[in-house]
Amino acid sequence: MKVADFDYELPPELIAQEPAARRDGARMLVLDRAARTVAHRTFADLPAYLRANDLLVANDTRVIPARVFGRKAKEGTGGKVEFLLLEETEPGVWDALMRSRRRPKVGEQVILDDDLAVATVLADGELGRVKVRMESQLPWLEVLERIGQTPLPPYIQRKEATPERRAADKVRYQTVFAREPGAVAAPTAGLHFTPEVLARLAGQGIGQATVTLHVGIGTFRPVSAENVAEHRMDFERWQIPAGTAAQIAAAKAAGGRVVAVGTTSVRTLESAAARPEGFGAGQGRTDLFIYPPYEFKVVDAMVTNFHLPKSTLIMMISAFAGREFVLEAYREAIRERYRFYSYGDCMLIL
Repeated sequence: MKVADFDYELPPELIAQEPAARRDGARMLVLDRAARTVAHRTFADLPAYLRANDLLVANDTRVIPARVFGRKAKEGTGGKVEFLLLEETEPGVWDALMRSRRRPKVGEQVILDDDLAVATVLADGELGRVKVRMESQLPWLEVLERIGQTPLPPYIQRKEATPERRAADKVRYQTVFAREPGAVAAPTAGLHFTPEVLARLAGQGIGQATVTLHVGIGTFRPVSAENVAEHRMDFERWQIPAGTAAQIAAAKAAGGRVVAVGTTSVRTLESAAARPEGFGAGQGRTDLFIYPPYEFKVVDAMVTNFHLPKSTLIMMISAFAGREFVLEAYREAIRERYRFYSYGDCMLIL
């Protein structure tokens, strides 16, 4: 199967630059896989499509303000340096992407904004990757909250963002489920949920549970291979609590559906099911790549945003709903002027 089989044309003006005025005010394209039908709704209509004993499973990862800026400490240079922190591999040591006109060498230090921290380059890798040690007198997450910026996707333009705009993004690019710090990108299907929608779902007897998958930079990495099977996913950390595993088992036993909120929740649940011991509570690192004709073992329905052409995410939902059906639904969404990508509208696939 070719990567080009998952391509489509998107008018640039349909790439959402701002979130909807209300989280639950986004439009929602409803795909019925069995009937092969498409319906146009808003996200606030979600409870009408779910039923008692269904279980909503969302990703509770929290986006950290992982983009930090500094200057070279070496006397006489002072050049600007930007880090995008990807993952803390041991206490104080991070894998990161680094941008600088003249890259600091291994062993050099970078003074971060407000002189709150010092970054020491430990190793230099490929494609801009580095390993850095971050040192500060304050807890590191507190430092990030003070000096870090939300790492928005590259298709959301904030070249001259005001402090007010950055503050708004910090709130809106975070889901109501967010609890566990560690992601560099939001699980964007969760951005549409509000406490009011969740209360309506609970009132209908629809359960709610969470898993954790810390979204990495690989979510934006384009597929460079020509053949789908040749692509390799970046590893991401996941965890499924015992309570969530028990809720899933109970929902299945009662005839309910597991409704995954976003592709990250799908990847977490299916990664757990792919283990030799089968599905259950646990944690680990996954590079699971879901593409047609993958057979889903846990997920029965999903809420998901619209994804980039030729991306691993559109391949995943094509495996779930069928490539031709998905691409026709995308064409319908484009004709109806839906808003695309992270701050855009969404789909419910039943």
